[in-house]
Amino acid sequence: MSSLIDDGRPIFIQIAERIEDDIISGVLVEESQVPSTNQFAAFYKINPATAAKGVNLLVDEGILYKKRGIGMFVSEGARTKVIEKRKELFFEQYIVTMIHEAKKLGITTDQLTDMIRRGDDK
Repeated sequence: MSSLIDDGRPIFIQIAERIEDDIISGVLVEESQVPSTNQFAAFYKINPATAAKGVNLLVDEGILYKKRGIGMFVSEGARTKVIEKRKELFFEQYIVTMIHEAKKLGITTDQLTDMIRRGDDK
């Protein structure tokens, strides 16, 4: 686990994103147990209720599930769910914003495509 980056976003969101990152990278695989909320709380020096809120957010999304008396586990298909969620977020945060800015600057779709290709070569 890496330390939280306090970028003004709620800590529970950052906890959820860290778990998602570990799922995407393969650190946490389907059916593996995730650290407990107390482990998150101790590691990040936060309130266990805050850690639980981040974990429960992922439970609500079907990314994690609880085994009663044992702990939280990564759901089957969680990696695909997280990647699809992140792709949609990427589209909304970056692509839509980029297209709006391009239109303001009079950049055509072809010019924008060329710029993306040029950036891909770097």
